[in-house]
Amino acid sequence: MDKVLVILGPTATGKSKLSVELAKEFNGEIISADSMQVYRGMDIGTAKVTDAEMHGIPHHMIDIVEPSCEFSLSDFLDIAKKTIRDIISRNKFPIIVGGTGLYISSLTENIKLSPAKADSEYRNFLKYYADANGPGELKALLRSVDPESYDKLNVNDIRRVSRALEIYRSEGKTVEEFNRESKQDPEFYFFKIGLTSLDREYLYSRINRRVDEMMDHGFLQEASDLFRGEISSTASQAIGYRQLYDYLSDKITLEEAVEQIKLESRRYAKRQLTWFKRDKSIIWHNIDTNNFEEILNSCIKHMVKFLKV
Repeated sequence: MDKVLVILGPTATGKSKLSVELAKEFNGEIISADSMQVYRGMDIGTAKVTDAEMHGIPHHMIDIVEPSCEFSLSDFLDIAKKTIRDIISRNKFPIIVGGTGLYISSLTENIKLSPAKADSEYRNFLKYYADANGPGELKALLRSVDPESYDKLNVNDIRRVSRALEIYRSEGKTVEEFNRESKQDPEFYFFKIGLTSLDREYLYSRINRRVDEMMDHGFLQEASDLFRGEISSTASQAIGYRQLYDYLSDKITLEEAVEQIKLESRRYAKRQLTWFKRDKSIIWHNIDTNNFEEILNSCIKHMVKFLKV
């Protein structure tokens, strides 16, 4: 079975830098597993790796669709698997890198998506309900029927909240139950390395600093440019853009927008950790107790053993 490395973890832990160094070491190419980095023009706010940071390592699944387009889990799985096969066919080593838990778990568990039966009438009702009552009330509908999704999903992620409600209505199952029954035999042998921080405040300080750096590098102008055009409901969920849009719409001050971005980014990191901690096969490395070189050397040793299996 062909082998694939996965580097995962919450935002601002240094996944991109580690993946590039490991790609150099093991003749690899990188596949992004970030639900927002697929969008063109959303560079600063999604912390895309720059050309200089790539060090010549090919990166895939970045800048592949316009912000006006929807991009689904099904799209990701289809393109990611094709890209893995292509990389392997060229005698290169595939490295999946990202923090979108649903994308990574669905890929590594080889979930076969059998979409719940479409119910346009119910979908339209949910859209109307959210518009009329707010996303918080829409999410509240999940509390009794799918408490696990209720805990995991962001209140503003209307698309996934609606999807969870649709699955329960049509299948009588929670999202987790639905996905579990959709698992297939594995197509690839995945080895997972996670970056995390034992000191939550240390991680949060890194997140806050990253947001400040984004603002210094033109995040506000990028958000302004983005909202001048058409933007899909998926792309609009990206943290940071909607807060800056509220500032551009004179709803809040710039200082308030920046603080909200930091808060939402910290909350997102917490959700990422919660998601990934379920997977006992991940080998974790702590960025607060080990420097980058120590982590890199440890990962190389693990990789050598993995490739010998």
